[in-house]
Amino acid sequence: MRPTVLCIGKLGDTAAEWQALGSKYELLEFHSGTRADFLANCRSGIYDAVVGCYRSNDSTRLTGRFDAELVDALPEKLKYVAHNGAGYDTVDVEACSKRLIAVSNTPGAVDDATADVGIFLLLGALRMAHFSITALRAGHWQGETPRGHDPKGKTLGILGMGGIGRAMARRARAFGMNIIYHNRKRLDASLENGAEYVSFDDLLARADVLSLNLALNASTRHIIGAPELARTKPGVVVVNTARGALIDEEALVQALDSGHVSAVGLDVYENEPRIHPGLVANQRAFLLPHVGTYTAETAREMELLVLKNLETAVDEGKMLTLVAEQKGLEWAPAAKEAGV
Repeated sequence: MRPTVLCIGKLGDTAAEWQALGSKYELLEFHSGTRADFLANCRSGIYDAVVGCYRSNDSTRLTGRFDAELVDALPEKLKYVAHNGAGYDTVDVEACSKRLIAVSNTPGAVDDATADVGIFLLLGALRMAHFSITALRAGHWQGETPRGHDPKGKTLGILGMGGIGRAMARRARAFGMNIIYHNRKRLDASLENGAEYVSFDDLLARADVLSLNLALNASTRHIIGAPELARTKPGVVVVNTARGALIDEEALVQALDSGHVSAVGLDVYENEPRIHPGLVANQRAFLLPHVGTYTAETAREMELLVLKNLETAVDEGKMLTLVAEQKGLEWAPAAKEAGV
């Protein structure tokens, strides 16, 4: 009997590749409906044969978070969730682990696109670009645009030196920036490429630009709040392309209004799609609507990695990019090298 797999949400760029899996799997799809509909399908037995699912970028809109309630309703045979996204805070990994359900994400595939947007936000914030853009479109030429700052010679402090953080560092070096970083553990020297490892306190104290490039979880939520912002340099620029809830948004607005934070460049927000009105009202806030990976090339690369994770899990009991919290667990699938 052929394995059964489920796609939750729509595929934007790899529909043909998904259909091709029909040569060896039974394909089920949940492309529209509500959380209640999905839970009803789970409880009625429609998905009883499913061993793995593809969770698309679009899926949260349909089912809501993969929280404990939803995970508990998943069929007994389901052992793999292949999630589309480097961030996976919409998946309750602890609940999945209790059910011995392995979860993968898409690190690597998102690194370049996200870092490109990070540098765009960094430059836009340093140069106070929002003033110029809005003045020009309003017919006021430069308007009241204040003088900005050059990146050259400034210190970029990266909180979270994973793939995206390192891609950000490579780009920032081209602008003459000095790189310091903080991780839970120092990187191997071969990955640092001249970046200086510092304590969290030193990162806050020394950075001219603070870039957040770490995952959101219980231990990192509001890792930057009022006390941390108070320890940064006066005039610091804050850039966030990771997850909005890494920052206490109310505290950030207050620091921006006071001038202690001179500018921000943000692609993510604490309560998306709602944005704090204090950010929208402040011209020193250079804002984008969570488009860090929103390119045709990256979207396809992410979807292909999700499909490969699902296929490798079902065929071999392995995953290419198992989430960090499950690595090394006794029951978790082994890693498989890409291309092997």
